[in-house]
Amino acid sequence: MTFLRIFKHLLHQPVLVHRAFPARTMHAIESAIHIAEQRHAGELRVAIEGALELPELLRGLSGRERALEVFSNLRVWDTEANNGVLIYLLLADRDVEIIADRGIHQRIATDEWGKVCRAMESLLRQGQYEAAVLQGVALVGALLQQHYPATGAKHNELSNRPVVVKRA
Repeated sequence: MTFLRIFKHLLHQPVLVHRAFPARTMHAIESAIHIAEQRHAGELRVAIEGALELPELLRGLSGRERALEVFSNLRVWDTEANNGVLIYLLLADRDVEIIADRGIHQRIATDEWGKVCRAMESLLRQGQYEAAVLQGVALVGALLQQHYPATGAKHNELSNRPVVVKRA
């Protein structure tokens, strides 16, 4: 935990998430997920969180640990074929994490997900939020198409709509 990280998170206002991801951008992401899922057997979710709360920061909660919590809370793991993939953005840290359920995790190497995260983080640092997520969806979709291709008719088990993680 660093003072700078705490400062960035405390200053990050919820309105900044909505400026970075207006309705038009959220719709574009939803459409990209729908199109990508036609080509593979995976289920994608995108979750965007502005900042962590002070107790989480004081505990030293990492973006990866928070992504695992969100993966669970959104029930991305709850698919018949264990084929859910979460793309999680923590905007205050400009951090991207990808969590894949066990049905996919065993087919795609961890370093492949890392390459996608780094590409997205580069765009986030440039303020290109929509481009970052659309590129991430496309790259994850390509990996899934290669390693987990569609096999006939598919039932959409998880919502394609990106979610902004809000706190109570």
